[in-house]
Amino acid sequence: MKGSTLDLLEFRMLISHGARMIFDRFSRLASIPALVFCLCCLIAGQLQAASISLLRDPDIEYGLRRLAEPVLRATGLNAKRMRILVVNDPSLNAFVIDPNTIFLHHGLILKVTSREMLQAVIAHEAAHIANGHLARRMQNMRSARNAAGLGAALAVLAAAAGGGEAAAGVAFGTQSSALRSFLSHTRAEESAADRAASAALNAAGISPKGLVDIHRLFAGQEVLSSADQDPYMRSHPLSRDRSRAAEAYLAQYGDRGKPAPEADYWFARLKGKLSAFTRAPKWTFRRANEENHKDIRLMREAIAHHRRRDMKKALSALSRAQQIRPNDAYFYELKGQILMENRRWAAAKSAYGRAVQLAPSNALLLASYGRAQLASGQPRAALKSMERSRSLDFRNALLLRDMSQAYAKTGQMGQAALVTAERYALAGRLDDAGLHAKRASALLPRGSAAWQRAQDVLVAFEQNEKRKRRR
Repeated sequence: MKGSTLDLLEFRMLISHGARMIFDRFSRLASIPALVFCLCCLIAGQLQAASISLLRDPDIEYGLRRLAEPVLRATGLNAKRMRILVVNDPSLNAFVIDPNTIFLHHGLILKVTSREMLQAVIAHEAAHIANGHLARRMQNMRSARNAAGLGAALAVLAAAAGGGEAAAGVAFGTQSSALRSFLSHTRAEESAADRAASAALNAAGISPKGLVDIHRLFAGQEVLSSADQDPYMRSHPLSRDRSRAAEAYLAQYGDRGKPAPEADYWFARLKGKLSAFTRAPKWTFRRANEENHKDIRLMREAIAHHRRRDMKKALSALSRAQQIRPNDAYFYELKGQILMENRRWAAAKSAYGRAVQLAPSNALLLASYGRAQLASGQPRAALKSMERSRSLDFRNALLLRDMSQAYAKTGQMGQAALVTAERYALAGRLDDAGLHAKRASALLPRGSAAWQRAQDVLVAFEQNEKRKRRR
């Protein structure tokens, strides 16, 4: 997990990038559709000081997936298609915008005290998807009367359209009032989502008491002024009435929750890793002994040592954690990150390579492995890893940057210009994207798949130019 634009990790190698979301339906195509870039055109003029950034870490996302799978299945959603992504924001919030992604603010994850509470939030947001509540909001977005209103919603989509390896975030500005309006929920929707969430939790063998507890957590928000309330309170009409309704459901249908030690472990692990990267090392060391799982405690200590620039102690703590879980891909990933950020390229490549052996279909691990190969002076091998990662996670902006370097080092200047153009386009920098797309078009064989991708970028660039002239 690496640092963000908000100084999350305070490392030397802070690189901003985004994550994937609604555009995943295009991920298996050979060409980026021009439509995606035309949407970026609407966003280009809307970047503001405010930002939405995502924390991408394969370990945390795996833990969230483990917690979400039984909930998603119980709500009738395809657990393999759904993604649970972490927003780099300390407030209490969660939301959905497309049918395949649930967003959780890291502040919410750190605030909940049980995995049932986190699973209840996931169940509630999943219920919005399963119940069709997104259709009305997407229609509202499509019928927006001006680019500013539409751009506010699309900026969130674009912020999640990049894919990426561990940790940072690309910041896309958005007009907060328009975003809150877009994310607003009716009381009828909320009541329906709560009922569906309670039923799904019981069906999955998870205690619905988590829903009661999460409502109680948010009930304290009601005593605050609107300006001081967290976004979840403003966009979700939470109240003590909803807590009482959840309690009534529990009294009527009972609690079918069952012990789930594996789920408890992954909740502790993802929360422990997230806190180690977002809170001061001093806090981590002070709280580490409260951790019941020794490997998680050692992982937290390793991260804290790393953030203090003590590689030796970090690797020592992580090595002891690996003795407990010797075939854990994500411990090898963390080792690779520690080594990479200390410029130990060959050792990092070895660690990432082992992680990829253990989890060969993880796009974030493959991207990190490719980066280590590139840093180790193996650009051709790096390209193989990067291209595999890209096939799994198409819009990883950091990966595209690395690929452009690898293509350049192997003399493929047309491809280097192409992926640079795509990276700029996905970041909303259409002028820069157009410049590199023109260069790619001149270097690539006319009519080839790569040349067609360059044309997609040029279409977006031209649409953006037309929009600017109409102002």
